[in-house]
Amino acid sequence: MNQNLHENLIKSATQTAFSHPSKFLKFKKQFCSRAKIPQPTNANLRQLYEKMVREKKIKRNFNLEKAMLAHSARTQSGVAIIAVLTKPYACPGQCVFCPTEKNIPKSYLPNEPAVMRAVMNKFNPYHQVQSRIKALELNGHNTDKIELIVMGGTFSYFPKHYQKWFIAECFRACNEYKKSKNTNAKTTLEKEQKRNENSKHRIVGLTLETRPDYIDEKEILNFRKLGCTRVELGVQTIFDDILKLNKRGHKVSATIRATRLLKDAGFKINYHLMPGLYGSNRQKDYEMFARLFSDSNFQPDMLKIYPTLVIKNSQLYRLWKKGAYQPLTDRDFENLIIKVKNEIIPPYIRIQRLVRDVPLPSIEAGPKISNLRQIIAAKTHCQCIRCREVKETYKSDNKIILDRIDYNGSGGKEIFLQFIDSPSASKKETDNKRNKLYALLRLRIPSSLISSSSQKKEQKNTLYEKIPVLKNAALIREVHTFGKLIPIGKKEKKSPQHIGLGKKLIQEAEKIAREEFGISKIAVISGVGVRNYYRKLGYRLKDNYMVKKIR
Repeated sequence: MNQNLHENLIKSATQTAFSHPSKFLKFKKQFCSRAKIPQPTNANLRQLYEKMVREKKIKRNFNLEKAMLAHSARTQSGVAIIAVLTKPYACPGQCVFCPTEKNIPKSYLPNEPAVMRAVMNKFNPYHQVQSRIKALELNGHNTDKIELIVMGGTFSYFPKHYQKWFIAECFRACNEYKKSKNTNAKTTLEKEQKRNENSKHRIVGLTLETRPDYIDEKEILNFRKLGCTRVELGVQTIFDDILKLNKRGHKVSATIRATRLLKDAGFKINYHLMPGLYGSNRQKDYEMFARLFSDSNFQPDMLKIYPTLVIKNSQLYRLWKKGAYQPLTDRDFENLIIKVKNEIIPPYIRIQRLVRDVPLPSIEAGPKISNLRQIIAAKTHCQCIRCREVKETYKSDNKIILDRIDYNGSGGKEIFLQFIDSPSASKKETDNKRNKLYALLRLRIPSSLISSSSQKKEQKNTLYEKIPVLKNAALIREVHTFGKLIPIGKKEKKSPQHIGLGKKLIQEAEKIAREEFGISKIAVISGVGVRNYYRKLGYRLKDNYMVKKIR
C-alpha cells in the first residue's frame, strides 16, 4: 500500500519545480500528512525513483534528483569520502584518554556511526566500501571519485599481509561495484590497483592512520605500495611533559621526524590534536596551535581537532572521578577554537574536523557541542581551506586569479599555489569576506635539495635508498579542484571541476621548480585513480609515483 503511495509521491514530485532541497522536504511532509503515512527517507525514495525510471514509469528528472540530494556537503569538496574501519586489535598504546571496548578497535565506541557500519559488515572492507557507495548513491551523490579513509587507529601495527589484503579488498569493492557478487575472490593488490585506473569508481586518494613513532623509511615505502597519499598522525600534543603524563609512548621528536620523512616522500599530513589533555591548560592549548605554524618542524597540511572527552572504560575516567582531572567546558572549547581560527590558522591549512562524532550518551564529561562549526561561523573570519572552498557558490563568469604562498617546512620549502576570487576593489569589502578557493596545489622542494650537507647525507642513505625516484625531484604533494563533484570526463557550468585549473597549477609548479630552483624532475604522489590524468600531462609511473622530466 505504502509503495503505491510513494510512487504517487514521486510522480507528483516530477511535476513540481523545487528551488531548494528544503522545498522538497516540505512537499514530502505535506503529501505524507494528507496520505496519513510515515515519511520515507530520501534514500528510500531515491531507490524507488531509480526503479521507476528503469521500468519506464517516469522519465529521469534531474531537478528532482537534485532536490532529493541528502547531506549535500559530503561531495561539495569534489570527492566522495568513504571511511572504513579495520578489525579490533591489541593496540600497542596505553593512552589514559582511550576507552577500551570489547570487540571494537581501541579509542572507538560501539555507538559511533562509522563503527556501527563496520560492525554491521563484520569489519569486512569489501562490504564496508560497497555498502557506503550504495548509501551515498541512494542519497543522490556521485561516487566516481572516492577519497578512501581507513580508520581504526594504528594501521602500521597490523601484519603486512593484513594491510595488503585490506586495501586490495577496498580497491576490489570499487572495481566490482554492481558488477560482481563474489566476495571471496582471490586477487592481488597490484591487479586491483591497475583495474582501478579505469574503473567507474576510482580511489583518487587513500588515507591511513598511524602513530608518529611508527613512521620510518620502510613504512613509507609500504604506504606508497598500498597507494596511500595522505597520513593522519595521532600527534595529540607537541609538549613532551603532556605526552608523558598521558602515557602516549613517544616524544615530540618522533612527530618532528615523521613529519619530515612524510613530506620528503610527498605525503599530505593531517595532525590529530587533543586540546584539554590531562596536565594541559587553556594557555598551553593555545600555545600548541601557535607553535604548529610558527615552528617549521611542524606545519601540517590539515588538522582534526578532537577535544579530550571523559569516556568510561578509560584511565582518564578514573582520574576524573577522583577529582584529579578537570576537562574543558563547552565554553572553554568554543572560545579556544574561535581564538585559534581568528589569530593563528593560515590559508594553506584545512581544518578537517572540529569535534569527533561521539554520541552524547557516551560522554561523561568534556565538550558536548556537536555542531561547533555552525555555532561559531558568525564569530570567525577563518582563512582555512575548508572555510574558503567554493562549494555551490561557483559561477562560470567568476573572475579568478593565481595566488602563491611560500613557507618553510621540515627543512624544505613549501609553495602553496591557489586559484581564488579576484580581490575586490573595495578594501572594506575585501577585509570582511574570505577569498573563495577554487583549486590548490602543494609543491615541495625537499630538505635534501636545500638543507645542510649532513642532512643531505642522511637523506641519501635512508629515504632515497627505499624510493630512488625521489632523488633530486621536486614534489607535488596535492592537487585539488573544489566544487560540486562532477563525473569523470564530464563538465558542468555549476562546478569548477574539469575546466583546466589543475592543469594550470601543475604547469606553474613545473615552471617554479625548473626556473627558480634548477630542478629537472617532478614526482607526484598521485592517487591510483588519478594516474591517467597525469599520463595525459606527460607523467609516467615509476616507484609508485607519477614522474616527469621538466627540462
